[in-house]
Parts: sequence; structure tokens; C-alpha cells
Amino acid sequence: MSRDDAQGRRPRPPMSRRKALSSAVALGAMAALLATSVRSERVRPLPANRIRPPGALAEAAFLDACVRCGLCVQACPYDVLRPAGLGEAIPAGTPYFVARTQACRMCEDIPCVPACPTAALDHALVDIREAAMGVADLSDAQRCLSYSGLAYCHSCYHACPVKGQAIRMQQGRTAAGGLIRPAVDPDRCTGCGLCEQACVLDGAAAITVRANHLARR
Repeated sequence: MSRDDAQGRRPRPPMSRRKALSSAVALGAMAALLATSVRSERVRPLPANRIRPPGALAEAAFLDACVRCGLCVQACPYDVLRPAGLGEAIPAGTPYFVARTQACRMCEDIPCVPACPTAALDHALVDIREAAMGVADLSDAQRCLSYSGLAYCHSCYHACPVKGQAIRMQQGRTAAGGLIRPAVDPDRCTGCGLCEQACVLDGAAAITVRANHLARR
């Protein structure tokens, strides 16, 4: 007598061929849906202001390597990084920051990088000044107070952690009548976004960072 008979339970009937086939089809459909989702992530254009953490690989390689574990987000001591949520214009679970809201603080020990278990954030990055998160640009010069001549503003210059190198204040009359303007050296800019966050204008900043998946050095 089987254990099922001894305990008064009926033995479980074997799975029918039709049910097994249905299960296999459902699993295949789920796998196809996942593959389609991954492919769409690679071709979906990301917003220019969604900036990956320091050391992030090129976008396609980053998406292949990132397992959405959130460890880099947890490692950030300033709560700058956030994981993308469902429905955002960036692959769900992947880390990013928005410079205008909360810029990268350029930690010398770069804690988010060694926290990454898959090297989606390149572990070879040991000097934060070598980070290439994006490139700043005077994207709306007409609103810049210095460029327009409305005021002598240098908030972006003073906010830059490598000021005098990544950003300098360039003398000379501008097309809008100003006498000085911020000039960015793209080879020295890390894309941290501190200049964008520091811009004193309401709303969008006059100087903005284009993320590394769009910026070309």
C-alpha cells in the first residue's frame, strides 16, 4: 500500500500531455517576452538627463552586465543614485541620477563602483576625476546670467570639483551683450552635474549635462 493510500489520500494523477504542452508553450512565451523586453531596452533612446553612475560601461554593455541588484544605489552615501521604476523612460531597476535634482558628489573612494558585483560599473575606475558620466554644455546660453549680461554669475564655476579645468570663465563680449561666460572642456568634464545643480535659474538650468550614452568626446 502506498503512503497516499495509507493516509487516505488519492495519488496525484500524472500530468496530461496537453497540460504539459500548455505549460511548455507558456514558458516559451514568457521567455520570448523577456527577450523582446531586453532587446527593446537596448534600442530605446534614453533621456539625456538620466545619467549612469561613475564607471558605467557603454549603454549596451551596461545593460548586458547590470543585474538590477541595487547595490550601487545602497552604497551611495548621498542617496544620489536611484533605481528606475516601472514605466520610466529608462530600463526598470537600472541605476541613474538626474543632475538638476541631485548631482554626483564625486566621492574620492567611489563606493558605488566596487559595490557592483558584475563590473557593469568598471572596477578599473579608481580616480573619480577620470569618470566619464557625461559632458556639461552651456545648452541655453540666452538664459545664462553672465552670457546675457544681466549679472556676473559664476555659480557653475564654483560648484565644479575640477574648476579651472573642466569649467573656466571665459572673458570676452558675448552675442547677448555679456562680458563673460562659462566654457567647458569636454576632455576634463566628468559629467557629475554639480554645475547644473548649482545653476541659480528657476526651472531648467542654463548649463546641463548630456549623459554618457549621448555625449561624444
